[in-house]
Amino acid sequence: MLAALTVRDIVLIETAALEFAAGLNVLTGETGAGKSILLDALGLAAGGRGGGRASVRPGAAQGSATAVFEPPAKHPARGLLADRSIPANGEVVLRRTLAADGRTRAFVNDEPVGVALLKDIGASLLEVHGQADDRGLFDAATHRVLLDAFGGHEALAEEVAARFAAFDAARGRLEALRRAQASAAADADYVKQAVDELSALDAKEGEEAALAAERALLMNASRIVEEVSAASELLSGERGAEASLALALKRLSRMNEEARKAVAAAETALEQSYALAEDARRELDALLSRLEGDSGELERKEERLFAIRAAARKYATPADRLPQILADFRARLDLLDLGGEQLKQAEAAVAAARTAYLDAGKRLSEARGNAARKLESAVAGELRPLKLDHAKFRVALSPLDESRYGAPGLEGVSFEVATIEGAPFGPLARIASGGELARFSLAIKVSLAQSGPPAALVFDEVDRGVGGAVADAVGVRLQRLAQSTQVLLVTHSPQVAARAERHFRITRKGDKMAVELLGDSERQEEVARMLAGAAVTEEARAAARRLIAEAQTLPKKARKRA
Repeated sequence: MLAALTVRDIVLIETAALEFAAGLNVLTGETGAGKSILLDALGLAAGGRGGGRASVRPGAAQGSATAVFEPPAKHPARGLLADRSIPANGEVVLRRTLAADGRTRAFVNDEPVGVALLKDIGASLLEVHGQADDRGLFDAATHRVLLDAFGGHEALAEEVAARFAAFDAARGRLEALRRAQASAAADADYVKQAVDELSALDAKEGEEAALAAERALLMNASRIVEEVSAASELLSGERGAEASLALALKRLSRMNEEARKAVAAAETALEQSYALAEDARRELDALLSRLEGDSGELERKEERLFAIRAAARKYATPADRLPQILADFRARLDLLDLGGEQLKQAEAAVAAARTAYLDAGKRLSEARGNAARKLESAVAGELRPLKLDHAKFRVALSPLDESRYGAPGLEGVSFEVATIEGAPFGPLARIASGGELARFSLAIKVSLAQSGPPAALVFDEVDRGVGGAVADAVGVRLQRLAQSTQVLLVTHSPQVAARAERHFRITRKGDKMAVELLGDSERQEEVARMLAGAAVTEEARAAARRLIAEAQTLPKKARKRA
């Protein structure tokens, strides 16, 4: 609910603070006193358009409007705040400031935000119905959600959305598969040639680097053979390391047992050195065999290296990625071979997902049709007492072409009215005019009262142009609506004002406006003024007392029948 509104330096308002009740709240006062200014300020706090310089009170540097809401724990506004990491454990405070130069700033719970976010949050907390309002019921985008809530089939609507998401994903996979197969088929010869070429080459990861190293070794073979031969001779010649080590071991082996024990460590080291020298000589001999063995080895290494590098250039990839390139081409080739079967499976998946979506969509369409008839009947019952005798209301369910199917279902939903006998139906905001708009919205809102109402409903002169029994009928419906959601309205009707839970009087003196919360006696006097006009008579006061008493004692069953 809307708990409070504070306005400072806006148009005629120097300062005004209002605390609202949970039920029906009314604003009354003489024409021109500034009642609509308060509603404009409330709309400003909730993200409505600012009036630039004209909205700031003359002489003030800045104006502000602050609205305090107390939404329930699972209200959508709290989700919007949570998505932006704005704390919202208790109250939700919307604040808007206007500078004299036209600049505006927006805040939610004292956190600076963009006006777009403020508007989204405000729209979830507040619904305004005025003479030229184009939001709320007048926004056709909301009608589907309202109808689904009225029919109580939100879960079915969520199922349809989920089914469509699965259907759309299946179509996406099929299209991707078709594109891949078409691409593979378009260059099938090239793919097959690439697979053959790369398979024959059979390059291995790291092979290029190994070949380059061997090529460098073989290109310097003659010089390396000379050096390696010399090193081998130093190890295995008559006076080489192996012979010297062997002789040293032989001499130590001839010593007596006591001496052998003394040189045991040295003898072990000599044995290890001899073994290492022998290993080194064998490695050098093996290298000599490679370098001196096959004169065509260098040519073969170069041919292999150049073939790998040529393939890498051809396929524009590092040589080490050639095995992966081969795997990719084989996958494309497999797609050509297996594509028909994969396409069949993907097409079957799309068909199954489409069937599931259409099945759920048709069930939702049927549920919407039933809910539409019930809502039409409920609204029809509200129109005659509101002096809309010849008006008709319908819920238009427009089947969509399959190309336009989506998460919302198989049809468009819009509320339409016809205000003249025999006239065609059309959008509410375009067909209805003046006070009809507010009374139509009241009739619809009363019918939708239990379908997830917003935090607060605001009506601007819903009773304009009516009086007597019709004004009383408006008051009864507003009172009934206020039992399920908070209502705030500007009214000139005593029959409506008498039913308020909380009554504010707006007065104007010169260029300043004042707001007063009325107690019981002041409220009685204000209703009497509304009945009598400028001169309040005792008869008017007596009539005011009767109106207020009847409004407060009217049984709930009678309210529902009215």
